[in-house]
Formats: sequence, C-alpha cells, structure tokens
Amino acid sequence: MIISVVVPTYRRPQLLTKCLEALLMQKFDKSQYEVIVVSDGPDAETKKIFDDLTGHDYPSLRFIAMPQKKGPAAARNYGWLNAKGHIIAFTDDDCVPDAYWLKEIVAHCDSNENVALTGKVIVPVSKRPTDYELNTANLQKSDFITANCACTKKALLKAGGFDEQFSMAWREDSDLEFKLINNNIPIKRTESALVTHPVRKSTWGVSVKEQKKTMFDALLYKKYPQLYRQKINPRSPVLYYLIITGFLLMLSGLITGLPILTLTGSIVWISFTLFFITKRLYTTKLTINHIAEMVVTSIIIPFVSVFWQWYGAVKYRVLFI
Repeated sequence: MIISVVVPTYRRPQLLTKCLEALLMQKFDKSQYEVIVVSDGPDAETKKIFDDLTGHDYPSLRFIAMPQKKGPAAARNYGWLNAKGHIIAFTDDDCVPDAYWLKEIVAHCDSNENVALTGKVIVPVSKRPTDYELNTANLQKSDFITANCACTKKALLKAGGFDEQFSMAWREDSDLEFKLINNNIPIKRTESALVTHPVRKSTWGVSVKEQKKTMFDALLYKKYPQLYRQKINPRSPVLYYLIITGFLLMLSGLITGLPILTLTGSIVWISFTLFFITKRLYTTKLTINHIAEMVVTSIIIPFVSVFWQWYGAVKYRVLFI
C-alpha cells in the first residue's frame, strides 16, 4: 500500500458521494491505495453509502466513525493513524480530486523521507461572485490547506499530526504547516496535483456565523506568533476597531447628552462602515439581495468578529487584539 487518502466528514452524504466518485476513479493502481472516510461522530446516513458500495471492484475503502464529535482535526488524526499507506493524502468531503491526483502526489513524494506536498486548488466562481464565493476562492491562494495536501507518515509522526484543540474547520491546516516548518520538514508545491473545490450553497448572512472561527486565530497566534504575523495576518483588524470606536463614541454622546461627541462618533462609525460595505461590494455581485446582505452583515461583523477574537484571547490566555 503506497498511499492512503483520508477524508473527514459529518452528515454530508451528497457532497461526500461526489468526492468518493472522483477518488474511486483515480488513474492509479487500485491495489496501491486506500480511501479512509472518517465520520466526525456517529453518522448512519453516511455509513449507508459504504454499504451500497460493497461488492464492487474498488480500491480498499474504509469507513470509520468516531464515538463523538471532536472536529475535523481529530477525524484526520484518527484516519492517518489507522492508515496503511506510507504517504497520507488529505482532501475534504466537498472537494473533487482530479483523476491523476494520486499519481502526481506519488510522483513528487519520496515515502522514505520527511516531506509534505501541497497541490493546486481550483475554486470555480462566477465573473461577479458573491462575497461568500469570493472568500471561498481565496483558498486558491493558500500555501497549505487540507483540501489538497499530502505528507509522508514519517513526517506526520515527527510533526505530531493535527492539533485537536482546533475543533472547527479553521486554522488546523495552518497549524500543521507551521509544525512542519518548525520541524524543518520541506513542503513541496506540486501544481500538477489538482483538486476542485466547488462553492457550497450558503445561507443569507453566513458571514456573521463564520466569525466564530476567529477564536482559533488566537490559538494559532499563541503557538506561532511570528509565523502567524508573517503568513496569516500582519496586523490587528484596525478597520473593525475604528468602526467599534465610532459607535461607542456615538453611544456615549447620546447617553451623556453631548452633541459634539454624538456627531463625531456618528461620522466615524458611518464613514468606516460605508467604507467596509463598499470594499466588500467592489468586486462582488450587485443584486438587491446581495447588496442588502452586505449592508446588514457589514454593520454586524466588526462587533461579532472582535468579540470572538477577544473570546479566543481569554480562552487561550494570549494577548491577541
């Protein structure tokens, strides 16, 4: 067994089916790779997919369900620690690997070395995407993401695998990348290893809900402050703090009855909020529904984002503002 593919999932059988179809049709010797799907908790609906696949001429296909939900980082650890391959490839259940994906990974990876690979991610978006589509498309620019990466088992053992403190799908891949860097394990960029990452359907106002993930930025910063500032975010969210400061000044003026304070705060809050709205709409969809979403969420996001950032700072005991 040369290579094992680990796919974390949880109650998304329709997305997973497309991913599995691509993995089972790889242009690679079926006897030389396995696919391990790890459910992040009990998931009878997903297990049924595997029951329907039995008896067919496929590569080794395994379904493992974790006893309780712990997040994709824990699911990936559970998968690669149970893998038979000397190379471990990772992708997500909402991704579609190219038919030659595994062939390209193996061609550029010596299983006897401590080495990692990062492939090319393609995110198809419309010419004028929504804000959510644009954020998803940013995955194409990432240095190292679990939608398309691989490590030798030796490298994962040396680095220590994924940190299971990252209990949501956020920053756990950057954490592994920084572990590899700190352990002097080279990360090779392999453009020929392709994975398509379609944009999932989103609910109205999803960007507000997404801000909860910001608390894990605090954890990553605590572990690797220099690498975080170098590769993730070079500075604090100054715009958000300006918006919040303006709002608090306006509120203070209203409470104390000081018109000049109310006016100053109003100008600061409205001006920077309008700038934020304009920035988000500049290259995105200009339908009435999307404009309304950007206006409403742009008013809310600075407060929610800073709340979760400070929540993470307190939770992980780090000065991260």
